[in-house]
Amino acid sequence: MDNPLQRNHVNKIKDHIRWRAVILGLVLAAAVCWVTPFNNVYRKATPLGGGHFPLAPFFVLFWLTVLIAVAKRAIQRPPLLNGKELLLVWTQTVIASGIAYTGLVRTLFINLTAPYYFASVENRWENILHPILPKAWYPGSQEAITNIYNGLSGGRQMGWWEVIWNIPWQAWLQPILSWGIFVLLCYTVMLCIVNILSSQAIYNERMNFPLLRVPQMLQQAFDENRLGQFMINRFLVAGLLASAMLHAINGLHFYFPSVPQIPTLILAGPYFPKYGLFSGFHKLKIFIYPAFIGFAFLTSKQISFSFWIFFIIGGLLFGVLSLLGYNIPGAALGVTFGPTLARPEETQMIGAYGVFFIFLAWLSRYHFINIWHKSLFSKKADLQESGWFSSAISFWIFVIGSIGIIIWLNYFGMPFWASVLVVGAFFMVTLVAMRVICQGGIAYFTVTAAPIDGLLFFWGPKFFTNIGIVVAGVAQKVLFLDLRESLMPSLLHASKVTQNSKNKRIILFGILATLVAGVVVSFVAMLALCYKFGMRELQLDWATRTTLSVYDNIFSIIEAPVRAGDWVLIFSLMGALIMLILVICFHRISWWPLHPIGYLTAYSSAMKILWFSFFVGWMCNALCMRYGGVVMFKKVRYFFMGLIIGDFLMGGGWALVGLFSDASYQVLPI
Repeated sequence: MDNPLQRNHVNKIKDHIRWRAVILGLVLAAAVCWVTPFNNVYRKATPLGGGHFPLAPFFVLFWLTVLIAVAKRAIQRPPLLNGKELLLVWTQTVIASGIAYTGLVRTLFINLTAPYYFASVENRWENILHPILPKAWYPGSQEAITNIYNGLSGGRQMGWWEVIWNIPWQAWLQPILSWGIFVLLCYTVMLCIVNILSSQAIYNERMNFPLLRVPQMLQQAFDENRLGQFMINRFLVAGLLASAMLHAINGLHFYFPSVPQIPTLILAGPYFPKYGLFSGFHKLKIFIYPAFIGFAFLTSKQISFSFWIFFIIGGLLFGVLSLLGYNIPGAALGVTFGPTLARPEETQMIGAYGVFFIFLAWLSRYHFINIWHKSLFSKKADLQESGWFSSAISFWIFVIGSIGIIIWLNYFGMPFWASVLVVGAFFMVTLVAMRVICQGGIAYFTVTAAPIDGLLFFWGPKFFTNIGIVVAGVAQKVLFLDLRESLMPSLLHASKVTQNSKNKRIILFGILATLVAGVVVSFVAMLALCYKFGMRELQLDWATRTTLSVYDNIFSIIEAPVRAGDWVLIFSLMGALIMLILVICFHRISWWPLHPIGYLTAYSSAMKILWFSFFVGWMCNALCMRYGGVVMFKKVRYFFMGLIIGDFLMGGGWALVGLFSDASYQVLPI
């Protein structure tokens, strides 16, 4: 036990953030950005970043916490970092890990070279697309484009610094500057949105943050000098060992096939018919991910129940429509940009997203009124600040930043009012996705329909003009389509873990510096990797395929600007009506069992992977509360935390092995 003076000193500084934490977080964030492309794309190892609870940041947080705790006990002095500072380091690396991969650079450079490298006589891109592509977006040298796919001559034999020196920076300077302005404007607006809304989420709604439970428990145990007691909790050890044994055996099987394997994927589709009521499940798969079962257990029962039950209902809808004789062809969709949108029935999500966004705005109406009064009239408002800087300043930067994005889009050819609607759609969908991720504890999430799909359905392609659809489609692909590692949820998590911290300006500097460093280092790391080995030799099949589909869709709209069929409008309106009923019942009926965000994930590709994890987590949570109450829940939750910790520690271990081998055992979904 610490003496009283030492304990008082620790209590005095435990909420303070010092420069050492910010600098350490910045260094680790830059390191993650530098290593991630090489690890994920070249080595094809377990992704260091991925989702909104990425592997590398938690692996670093866990062992850094243990190391500092051991050092503190050995030298009997205050720790180098306190719990809040450790969480800040963690959030900085989380933010950076998204930028370094799917959040930005995984598809960016393919996006900026594909229309020229893959142009052919057959696809006619050179005649139709090239004349309207903004020249400032793309490298001005065909040699620079060819070399990024084939690699520099002798690049494999060059050292990394030599490769960086030989990158044709002159050809890339204008595209990087153009897109750098867009990215930083968007990041600035996202930061301001989170800074404005964090008080509403944290204080007014008391929103649950399931993905933060394990890091916060580690921080609490560390600050209270009981980390050892936390780690030897019998429930936690049991969960940790269960995950560790599973991945130890399956990892050995991956490298040595003679070792028996424990199945974690069950193909349930063959047990369902291709036609009839259950035809929607003929491709059903059951994935077993202990960490996601743990997240589901820590999530509200209402939410975890809603995730899996809406997935089941969504699958049944296809069968019901088939029985009623409605066999709606996929061609009724027209041209869409949604990452997983494949059937007209799934366009329910367009209406559902719009209504849920209005519901969120309605819940925050008094908060917005207070911010409005404070920002425009400098009046004192009944507003509890939890952000990193004043909400009034956030409001004005948000306004200026949004106008800047609109001007950027308009400058490159999009009509003004189309630019306004596109920016609104971008941030509306991202804001709703942030709510689903942070409140639902779903670390791996993808949207069904793209932001501009709804605009195309309701306004038609002619509203955009040819160059406008190019600008909208490409800009959307850069930041607002692949939301598995989007920035806003990570920023809201950062706001939550630093809510009571002192020295908010230091925290703000750390986040801003992390964003800038993350973008710069990620750009250089990905370019160096591509010019050293060539994109054609890298694990970029998904990125290439999805990027080419964007340009194919743009070409199709320009060639034949036909509006989608009536079924799209019908299902969009149906989705809006269903969501309206759900939010009214959720808000007005205390016993209502369904949460609206479950409906938003019904057709997400993420739920096809995670539905079973949420089912198991919900069932365990419900049984625990039914037969043991809160007392048992507080004990058993350590087992599910152990599942999470075990999965991520084993993932980190196998990732290290993957750095030195030709292939890597995948612990988590990619």
